[in-house]
Amino acid sequence: MAETMLTNRNQGIFKGKVFLVNPKHEEILSEKCYSSLSAVPSWVETIVIAIPALSVPQVIEEAGNSGTKAAIVISSGFAEIGNRELEEKLLSVARKCDVRIIGPNCLGIYDAYTGMDTLFLPEVKYLSDGREVVATPRPKAGSITLLTQSGAFGAAALDYMAGHAMGIRCFVSYGNRCDVAEDELLEYFGHDERTKVVLLYVEGLTRGRGLIERAKDTVRRKPIVALKAGRTQAGTRAAASHTGALAGSDKVYEGAFRQAGIIRARNVEEFFDFARAFALQPPGQTKSIAILTNAGGPGIMAADALEESGLDVRPLSEQTLAKFSEFKAKGLLLPIVSGHNPIDLTAEATSAMYQLALSTLLDDPEIGGVVLFVQHHAPTILDDVVDPVANTVERHGKPVTVCDMGGAEMAQAMRQAFEKRGLPSYSMPERAARSLWALVNYGSYLKQHGPMEHGSKNERPEGDPQREPQKSRIFPAEDRG
Repeated sequence: MAETMLTNRNQGIFKGKVFLVNPKHEEILSEKCYSSLSAVPSWVETIVIAIPALSVPQVIEEAGNSGTKAAIVISSGFAEIGNRELEEKLLSVARKCDVRIIGPNCLGIYDAYTGMDTLFLPEVKYLSDGREVVATPRPKAGSITLLTQSGAFGAAALDYMAGHAMGIRCFVSYGNRCDVAEDELLEYFGHDERTKVVLLYVEGLTRGRGLIERAKDTVRRKPIVALKAGRTQAGTRAAASHTGALAGSDKVYEGAFRQAGIIRARNVEEFFDFARAFALQPPGQTKSIAILTNAGGPGIMAADALEESGLDVRPLSEQTLAKFSEFKAKGLLLPIVSGHNPIDLTAEATSAMYQLALSTLLDDPEIGGVVLFVQHHAPTILDDVVDPVANTVERHGKPVTVCDMGGAEMAQAMRQAFEKRGLPSYSMPERAARSLWALVNYGSYLKQHGPMEHGSKNERPEGDPQREPQKSRIFPAEDRG
């Protein structure tokens, strides 16, 4: 982690100062090393601790005496192995010294905008044949904030996001979260203008009521997608031995998430699929969905997935059907185009046909969103379909998800092209359908509870006066807002 922070500083990515503290060395990575925190010739805002667990409370006390206000404790050996007494001592010292803690037993923070990177996992490794390979990439800057109890899951998530060109706003691995927990993090990022969607991986909660209250406020500004591990008895036991989490009844979590407006992902794939949809598309307003396709089979699969999720794939209105009949009579659409929902443009569909049909569907006030299939295998389909489709979606402001089934070069290129134009794109029908469900589910919650209006008296709800999250000292000063 020291090497990454120094590299970011030297490249001008991280604007702050970096000091190394280790009593056994005078120099590390060609950088002066100090024997103790008190020997550092400058005020230190945040310290990153990676030492044996027994010595951590002493360092926290030294930090407090030196005026340091935040600590990221990478060290493990606390409640996750049953050593709750040591963790309680750590928290007691931190509170006495007025030091806020992320961790222990965590990876810490990666901020794509400030260059703060406390992950101790190397970005590159060398294989046995000498080749250098990217091992733990840092995703590009984006609008998705990921909060995770598990460091290992977090590292894999960063890898996945980087590999799928998903931009990240901030990554926080908080481990045992003896001090700063999900509720405060939600409030902080709920007010963060760079965050469009919050991803939350949890194994168990210690301040469940606080999280639900903060979440209710946050979701009126931006969506929260949660992945709750430890649903079964075996998973609950594993969570307890992993981060010391008390997982509790899964039905309780399900009800609490629903009450707070949190969108729950059923698995890891949905976790990131929903994030992609929320980062790129607006919430849905009605449950009536249209399917537009140039291949019959995928459209049928999407219809099944939509209805199984609780959305409606109902027949089109008489007005919309009349428009399609008119277009066929004028030769703008093929005579064999289905007038049912799904609308099958057939394998002879062109870019102009897609634009016309999609615009007609989105014009219909009864239709809340569209699952769009653009199967590149059809002879008439090239990437010139992307811009007309994207322009049409932008004009209407209703959510649209895209699917192009396949894994070859053109399928990947088509999905990437759609995503560059703001359309979340998937390789399987069910994924596109479920992502649209998430957008509509969130929109339904906002419709019932109302979005938070800018400048309202509730825009920044009061928290614990002893622990005011808006004044968080965990994040670099230049990123506070």
